Amino acid sequence: MTEITPPAMTSVDDARYLALRARDARFDGSFFTGVTSTGIYCRPVCSVRVPRRENCRFFELAAQAEHAGFRPCLRCRPELAPQALVWSSQDASGILLRQALRMLDAPENWSDVEGGAVIDWLAGRLGVTDRHVRRIFSVALGISPLQYLQTRRLLAAKQLLTDTTLPITQVALSSGFRSVRNFNAAFLQHYALRPSQLRKDGGESGDGDAVQSHVIRLGWRPPYDVQAMLGFLGTRAIASLEQLEAAPPKGMPGMRRTLRMGDGAKAASGWFDVRFDEASARLLLTVSDSLLPVLPALIARVRAMFDLDADLGVIDGVLAPFFRAGEGMRVPGAADGFELAVRAVLGQQITVAAARTLAQRLVQAFGEPVATPWPELSRLFPTADALTHASGDALGALGIVRQRQQAIKAIAAATAEGRLRLQPGEDPEATMAALRELPGIGDWTAQYIAMRALRWPDAFPAGDVALQSALGIARGTNAAHAARDALTASQVWRPWRSYAVMRIWAGLARP
Repeated sequence: MTEITPPAMTSVDDARYLALRARDARFDGSFFTGVTSTGIYCRPVCSVRVPRRENCRFFELAAQAEHAGFRPCLRCRPELAPQALVWSSQDASGILLRQALRMLDAPENWSDVEGGAVIDWLAGRLGVTDRHVRRIFSVALGISPLQYLQTRRLLAAKQLLTDTTLPITQVALSSGFRSVRNFNAAFLQHYALRPSQLRKDGGESGDGDAVQSHVIRLGWRPPYDVQAMLGFLGTRAIASLEQLEAAPPKGMPGMRRTLRMGDGAKAASGWFDVRFDEASARLLLTVSDSLLPVLPALIARVRAMFDLDADLGVIDGVLAPFFRAGEGMRVPGAADGFELAVRAVLGQQITVAAARTLAQRLVQAFGEPVATPWPELSRLFPTADALTHASGDALGALGIVRQRQQAIKAIAAATAEGRLRLQPGEDPEATMAALRELPGIGDWTAQYIAMRALRWPDAFPAGDVALQSALGIARGTNAAHAARDALTASQVWRPWRSYAVMRIWAGLARP
């Protein structure tokens, strides 16, 4: 490991030290603190005694702390922290870097690269040279893509070892390692521990509670408007697929649903349940045994679905002057991008309730059955292959008009053939352009899919009447002119227009 060097004193680090002393959850994941006297790095919310200022080094990423020679704290567990990096709409290198990090964050990509091939893989996906990839990582982060990827894999493995009873071999494979031997060597080199030691010792939880098998804890930065999130999802919930409890008489609010992940031999299906522990600012995720082999990918999806990585302090700094409230409001994501796209098409120019009815019919007609502990949850959303081959007569019998039939089948075919990837990390502009080329897909639908499935924080469906009204655009204005005027007026909200859209739809815009 790299030798730990003394800290450099800066005003930014002084501010971080104050946040560390206050254990301020709003900064969780925004930085990590390496303590030179112990060789450990922690989250700002760690419950251990606050170290002396001169013993602290601060890092924006866990990978930077590990590159500097620090090991993760077993008490606050850095793998539970929300991600910190945000989209940039100004700097081209910054956009490229964030796209690269999102690709490396996606567990489904971890097994695609090995060793030094990660730079060539990124360069091919991003359409740039390997030299440029190496340069932007070195200048912006001071670490290589491989070092970042290795930290992501190891922290994911650390969470599986601590929170589940998965065999170590399965933990290694699920975390993107090609062999247990490589996994053990990497763990020993970075953390000076054998993987089995974490499981034997159990690790320590930040609040002293016992770790339950298969209950995964995922942190967020306050504030979080849980009722707004569950209210949005609840009005769109599909019977037999989703079940929400926004205000249970006992226990924590949350939801459960069925899900299929992957295709072919790698496909896994089952259910997951999430509960909002608002007092501790964390989401409790419980999964079926059938989804444990894809748990890292499922964790990433759940984090995106409930927007756990948003930094509302930064977002509110831009949006607060324009809205009466909404400080904790987030952008709901999707459990599956293809599913979200189909549901978006079904909702074109009709009410939310009507769209929900059509989606329920589609699930009953084409969704496969799945076993869950709850009789109310019994089906999976239809696969892209199933909807590609669905006949027009079968879809029409459900009440789906011909234009939407064509759009659904086009999205399904493009997804099944791999021409369309609707997941976080994909280029939003290129994906929206590909969507608009499909029959029946206009800008509103493409922007909505980008906002929820791609997790693009700057999506803006300019043709939406509610948005135009909030921006003071008179009814009856030519549609093209109204959309253009709305797009112009929305520039003051960039790069957080998706969050502005959610607040407008909730009726929070100032006159």
